[in-house]
Parts: sequence; structure tokens; C-alpha cells
Amino acid sequence: MRELAYYEAKFEALDEIMSADERVHLINGTFLSLSPHRHVYQNLQKKFAERMVAPPISELGFCGLAIGAAMAGLRPIVDLSTGSFIYEAWPQVANEAANAYSMSGGQTKVPVVFHLFHGLRGGGAAQHSGSPQSMLWNVPGLEIVIPSSPRDVKGLLKTAAASDNPTIFVDHTRLLDVRGEVPENDKPIPFGVADIKRKGSDVTLIATSYTVQVCLKVAADLAKEKIDIEVVDPRTLVPFDLATILASIDKTHRVVIADETHQSCGVAAEIAARIAESGFDKLKAPIRRVSTLDVPVPYSPPLEEHIGPNEKRIGAAVRAAVA
Repeated sequence: MRELAYYEAKFEALDEIMSADERVHLINGTFLSLSPHRHVYQNLQKKFAERMVAPPISELGFCGLAIGAAMAGLRPIVDLSTGSFIYEAWPQVANEAANAYSMSGGQTKVPVVFHLFHGLRGGGAAQHSGSPQSMLWNVPGLEIVIPSSPRDVKGLLKTAAASDNPTIFVDHTRLLDVRGEVPENDKPIPFGVADIKRKGSDVTLIATSYTVQVCLKVAADLAKEKIDIEVVDPRTLVPFDLATILASIDKTHRVVIADETHQSCGVAAEIAARIAESGFDKLKAPIRRVSTLDVPVPYSPPLEEHIGPNEKRIGAAVRAAVA
């Protein structure tokens, strides 16, 4: 099977999406942040220049433009680049796009995709390292997608572009050079279907986004200590596939959740609550969380490494779960 880098799979998806549907327009950014690969965006500009716009930097303004265009029948995909910048567009995303369908009695659809890069990126500091997906999970009406592999980014982006609902597409710059198998003519991946990235029998390790790649390394290392870890990737937070997670816990009876959002009211906290409500009887040990510590993200790379869900902290949580 052929192998692609994550960024190559994402741009293959964008190319196929725009070729298949003339209603799709790209607004702002390059969908690669400041990556050295961002020149590939020019390939799309050569093919679809009339459907790509680069407005002045005003997140509130161009997100409002996209939402209005979506209500009028287009299918815009908006690149907010850094995840923290979505705070500038909060009234449009959280108060307009998310509510329009319900407040209109289902008469108004908002098929828009908001693309953003979240998380710890090596010196991004507090204002460029945000992970707003847990805040957005608190906004009913939004779908939230959080891929971790080349195959997933392509399949999930195609589903996001076809959705009639406002969708938050959460990316991570540290995934861009990750390579993996992507079949030719692969089908879109439906929302709400978790993926077991590694099978195991001792501990269920739930992870999202780049942390999935970190957890796969931890699982390989701890296999040398005879700890057999199952890595489960929800792939979408809304809708959320709790059934696959509970089935895994029914086998392992132990669970660790690793995620880059902050610990308080973060993604790991919500997943832990759902497991406690529906799967408490399956557990033989307390649920353990490994999240970003509750401080603004420091600029210093050593301090950033200390507060995040690194291999050392995840490994310690897994060992504690099986002790």
C-alpha cells in the first residue's frame, strides 16, 4: 500500500473535495501554518484560484463571511491557522453557526468547516499553543474532528466538507510529517467511529490528535515490560464513540486518558466522566488522566515539555494503573 505524509494526505483531500464540488471555497491561510511544506498550497491556487480568498486578518469578520456564505448555499472551509485565534471569532462560531439550525427549526443549515492547529508546538507560548476543542465541546451544535494519522486526516476532511453542520477540524502541526498508509481511492471516514490504533489486553489508553502518536511510542516501550496496551483514538469528539471505548475497557478493565487540553474541564475530564457514568462496573483501577497542567503554556521548550502529556508522564500513569 502507498505511504503519504500527513500534509500530503490533507492536500490530496482538499484537491479531491474542490474538484468534486464547486460550492467549496477556501478562506484564509494555507492550511499548513508556518510549515516548510506550505508551498504546496500554491498547487491548489493554480487550479482553484477563483474559489480561494485571503481576506484581511479579522477572524470575526471572515468567519462571519463564511457562515453567511454557508447559509446561502456554499460550502466554505476556513483556515484559522493557530487554534487560539478562534477566540477572536467566538461570537460567530459559538453564538451564530452552532445555533442557527436549532433556532430556525431546522430551516437553516450551516455547512462550514473551521480548520485550526492546536497544541504544544515547541516554543509557541501561551497565545499560540491553545487547545480550544474542550471549550468548543461545551457548545452544542458543533461537530468536532481531531485526526491523528495521514489516512484519518484525508478521510475525515472529506466527511467534514460534506457535512451540513458547522464542523471544527482540529489539526496539529507536529503531525504534518508523520507518514502512514493511505490507500488509493480510500472512502471518507464517517464521524463517530473510534479507531483502535493498537490492540492490547492490559490497559486501554485513550488518546487524541498528536498524543496518539506519543501513546503508540509509549505502548511499544512498555511492551518490553510485558504491559500490553490498547490505544484507542476517538477521532471525533462530536459525535463521540463511547461504545468502542467501553468494549475496550470491558477487555482491559483499566483506562488511562492522554490529551493536550488542560486538565480542568478538558477532553480527558469529559471522557473520564462518561466512562464513570456508563462503565464504572468494568473498572478494576481508578481512571487516570494525563493532560496539560493548568498553567498558561510557557515559551521555554523544557517547561513546555514538563507541562504536557509527554512519554514519561503517560508511562508513569500506565504503570500506576496496572500496579
